[in-house]
Amino acid sequence: MADCLPFRSTGFFSDLISDYIEEKQNLKPFYNRFPSVDNFKDQLEEKSKSYTKDYRKGLVEVLNSQYAGLSTSEATQSHINSLSENSAFTVTTGHQLNLFTGPLYFLYKIVSTINLAKQLKERYPDSSFVPVYWMASEDHDFEEINFFNFKHKKFQWEKKAEGAVGHLSTSGLEELAKTIEKEFGKSENAEYLKGLFKVAYLEHETLASATQFLANELFGAYGLVILDADDARLKAMFSRHMKNDLLYHTAFRQTEKQAHKLADLGYNIQVNPREINLFYMHDGIRERIVKQDDDYYVLETELRFSEQEILDLVGEHPERFSPNVVMRPLYQEVILPNLAYIGGGGELAYWLELKSFFEAENITFPMLMLRNSVLLYSDKTAGKLKKLDTPVQDLFLTPEALEAKQTRKNSSIEIDFESQKKHLEKQFEDLFDLANKTDHSFYGAVAAQEKKQKNGLDHLEKRLLKAQKLKLKSENERVLKLQRMLFPNQSLQERTFNFSEIYVDYGEKLIPELLEELDPFQFEFLCLELRIYNTKS
Repeated sequence: MADCLPFRSTGFFSDLISDYIEEKQNLKPFYNRFPSVDNFKDQLEEKSKSYTKDYRKGLVEVLNSQYAGLSTSEATQSHINSLSENSAFTVTTGHQLNLFTGPLYFLYKIVSTINLAKQLKERYPDSSFVPVYWMASEDHDFEEINFFNFKHKKFQWEKKAEGAVGHLSTSGLEELAKTIEKEFGKSENAEYLKGLFKVAYLEHETLASATQFLANELFGAYGLVILDADDARLKAMFSRHMKNDLLYHTAFRQTEKQAHKLADLGYNIQVNPREINLFYMHDGIRERIVKQDDDYYVLETELRFSEQEILDLVGEHPERFSPNVVMRPLYQEVILPNLAYIGGGGELAYWLELKSFFEAENITFPMLMLRNSVLLYSDKTAGKLKKLDTPVQDLFLTPEALEAKQTRKNSSIEIDFESQKKHLEKQFEDLFDLANKTDHSFYGAVAAQEKKQKNGLDHLEKRLLKAQKLKLKSENERVLKLQRMLFPNQSLQERTFNFSEIYVDYGEKLIPELLEELDPFQFEFLCLELRIYNTKS
């Protein structure tokens, strides 16, 4: 019921990530350990030496307070309690607070993390492994998170937003809830989804609390621990590193060097560090901190601090300082007994710039795991593909390449002039023998004539292919229609669909099926046929 193909052959992953997964030698200096199950032994030994009992106590205190208003499963509470023990570690994924979880890969990130914790427990039974979802509640890119897609329609939250998205009030989502009520249908699964949206966003005051509730409802039964790191107690644990950034610009110096090294290897750079990688976050604003001469300024405000004033402020109000994309990974690894980070290709690309920064701050660099990627399709679609004699892997081709392949396969005429080209080359061998016995100009004339005739064959082959495409247009269109359905806008399904589009047909079996099928150590793209897929909504 499942097929796999290498990430590189999908055409949707960068050379950097494909090379990393394939353990290319040139990338080994940019990470600590490759994520094999055996390598976790050394990783947990290294992390256990640097993560203190006081940090464990503070983390558990914060988690218990954040879960005070939630219905907490036994599995999750057990995981939280276990973090008090020196033998407990986390494996972590992070994601923005997208409306109604946003793109489908939100599920894959968390399923990968839960399954990793489970496999590590089987391999290292004397330790505990806690799957953590780090909510990106301090992000301020509202336009990236204020919508989700459902059956070719965009459901968008219209709101003027400033500052950290986690602080945003959920007021105003009543109208969107009414739209969802009309659009989702009347099935049992649709009613569940509509109720889930209403409780999450109409009964919780902030986007952070709504997202926490939603993730807990979907994954709490499997022991997922959800962390909102926008907390003064956690940031107090990180204050030394924030001061280092303000004073010494360690992240800038180290990350810039690594970025240049990656660029020299021919890779694209994902993020460029700033001299100061902190925002000032207070009273509804989240703006960059910059240093000019001897003073520190908050952009777009009139706030100004001397060096001593801003260092004092870090000590007194650490919650007013928010890490950017370069500092956030360090913050995560300081406050968690973490072994691995599970993320998408873009995330791992910027993590690969950070190893020397971690070394300078004397913090263990986590193992980097590419999350599972999945193409979901129904048994009905599988039946259509079988009837068309098209393997699902062919749908990853460009539409042009897919159409050409289908045409060549289904044409009653052979559309391959390779044998004619070989015959032509054989004919020219005698001419080249003759040319070698005469002057150079004759040899050149023979070569030019051979190239001209080969080009003529290529042209005829293309003309024949074009003619057969027209003849087989109706049959080809059936395959192209399936491709458009599963790859909307020629993009991966997981980057466009919302989980609700699958759940409305498949229901409560969806997450257990993903947990059953996804293997975090299988570094290949999974094509998964859902076995019990009801296409009636």
